Amino acid sequence: MEIERKWMVTGWPSEQLGLQMLYEQSMRQGYVSVRPTVRIREEAMTGGSTEYVLCFKSGAGLVRKEIEMDITKEKFLELEDLIGLPLIPKVRRTYALPDGLKLEVNHVDEGLPTEFWYAEIEYSTVSQAKEWDASKISPLLAEYLDDDVTEQPGQTMGAYWITTRLKDI
Repeated sequence: MEIERKWMVTGWPSEQLGLQMLYEQSMRQGYVSVRPTVRIREEAMTGGSTEYVLCFKSGAGLVRKEIEMDITKEKFLELEDLIGLPLIPKVRRTYALPDGLKLEVNHVDEGLPTEFWYAEIEYSTVSQAKEWDASKISPLLAEYLDDDVTEQPGQTMGAYWITTRLKDI
């Protein structure tokens, strides 16, 4: 089960927030299906290893069922060929929050007219997610995370895939 909130943001968090970046990854992801979500993703850790993941997700919003499994590079390339469309590139930076949670900030389709930024935090429980308040950490973090789109329709990466990759099909 994935319990996650999502915000639209502009750029990486400013240094004024004082967040420690834990790591950075370059990713490419594509969709075999969006209902239910069947996604492949290449996750390359900056200065480290690359993993290939097959993911299944149900629904949208705060709580989703999620099953992830590692696949080989060869299987990833086969599925990429099956999809036959340009995968979505994104850079993710993961930051430590003072309360022990992690803030994942993603820059999607850099340099394209459709590029955008979003941030996510995963939680252990629904109540933790609903009660979490950025302003308790800092007013600057609350300002950065002021556009919560968790429950808004059309705010998944699968929806973005449809509007940017499948629009001409």
